[in-house]
Amino acid sequence: QVQLVESGGGLVQAGGSLRLSCAASGRTFSSYAMGWFRQAPGKEREFVAAINWRGESTYYADSVKGRFTISRDNAKNTVYLQMNSLKPDDTAVYYCAADQSFYTVVVGSADSWGQGTQVTVSS
Repeated sequence: QVQLVESGGGLVQAGGSLRLSCAASGRTFSSYAMGWFRQAPGKEREFVAAINWRGESTYYADSVKGRFTISRDNAKNTVYLQMNSLKPDDTAVYYCAADQSFYTVVVGSADSWGQGTQVTVSS
């Protein structure tokens, strides 16, 4: 497992942008697939985006495709989520996840999770 700490959340107006970061501990970060999930009040956690260990393959939920971009910097043990054209429906706690299997990350069964960072989009 790796320890994950998210940052970058906050309050933004609709149409604005935020960039979330997830810093990971451990020397094996570069071997992990990474993902972002979110959970809005009263709703189940949902998949947002994932990236493989090399950063060459990405996958997005339809709801964020074209607006969000996931990337990683293995030298900094960090994964990012650039969020543009934010909507009130994007309001949620955003969680970072890590697993050695890309598929396992996408389906939400990753073995490492962060504590989350709140994103609030006002209309």
